[in-house]
Amino acid sequence: MAAANMMKLKRPNMFWTSCATHTLNLMIQGIGCLPKFKRVIDKAKSFTIFIYAHHKTLALMRKYMKKRDIVRPEITRFATSFLTLQSLNDKRKDLRIMVFSDEWEQCKHSKSTKGKMAYATMMSAHFWERVSLCLKVFEPLFKVLRLVDGGRKSSMGFLYGKLQKARNEIKETLKNNEANYRQILQIIDEKARDRLDGPLHLAAYFLNPYYFFKDQSIQHDPLVMDAMFTCVENFLPDNYEVQNQSYSNCVLYASLVSWWSTYGNRVPNLQRIAIKILSLTTSSSGCERNWSTFEGIHTKKRNRLDTTMLNNLVYVQSNAKIMTKKEKENGKKMDILLASEASMAQ
Repeated sequence: MAAANMMKLKRPNMFWTSCATHTLNLMIQGIGCLPKFKRVIDKAKSFTIFIYAHHKTLALMRKYMKKRDIVRPEITRFATSFLTLQSLNDKRKDLRIMVFSDEWEQCKHSKSTKGKMAYATMMSAHFWERVSLCLKVFEPLFKVLRLVDGGRKSSMGFLYGKLQKARNEIKETLKNNEANYRQILQIIDEKARDRLDGPLHLAAYFLNPYYFFKDQSIQHDPLVMDAMFTCVENFLPDNYEVQNQSYSNCVLYASLVSWWSTYGNRVPNLQRIAIKILSLTTSSSGCERNWSTFEGIHTKKRNRLDTTMLNNLVYVQSNAKIMTKKEKENGKKMDILLASEASMAQ
């Protein structure tokens, strides 16, 4: 962000935004650091670490889980706490049967201090109630995270609206009690400030028919309209006549529901701005995955690869991963990125 502020002086007509994936992940981590959530996450971590630390407990877990794992941290990149809690909650019944079994009792590790703590955690009704609460709070943000990180559609037009919806869902989960949700919303607002509420995000929210025609009060929000006018000025610098026309078009669009469908083809400048903004992505994760592929190919033992060969190898690997992902999605007939399918997301 500091670098972006410096570059704004040299490129005043460019917008600089942060990666939404990382920002949302920071939100989830920040909420997870609150005492009432941290205690639950720490207990879940302690249990999983204990299970995976001993081959006997690991074999016992896989027997009762039918060879399924609780976590797969080497695959999951973001929101690991949420996915771990979701996985534990999905397997709650089998885990409780496991720690109550004779095999667990006969295992020498179960008699240790950590083993007794693991047993107490799984049998605690209060722990599972807190796990359920954590999931209800994290899930709305996790859905936004998967939207921006999924790469299935341009997310700029939905990011701000989905984030506002997540805030409202968290309020409802906590029964609209301000004392319960105040700290959570403070973390969300702090992390989103200047990162997920910039002119591009607000203008995309305004131009997206999904939100505008559902709630036309958007046009009365001064922050949204100021953001839209800022985008017009930056997209059409030094052209004040066209800027004034675009301002008028924005006001008309905000005033009449049927205006766009009737006169939309007569405002090419506003059309171009809308297309440019609504077609933007909000995450750099795709680029980062590409960099990871480069790092995997260009190792110390392969440091003599020329640029053409390196690019070709990355091209093949990246496309192979995309094809594999598409095959999995088509085969299972489901969106593996949905929060309700946490195991598939892992």
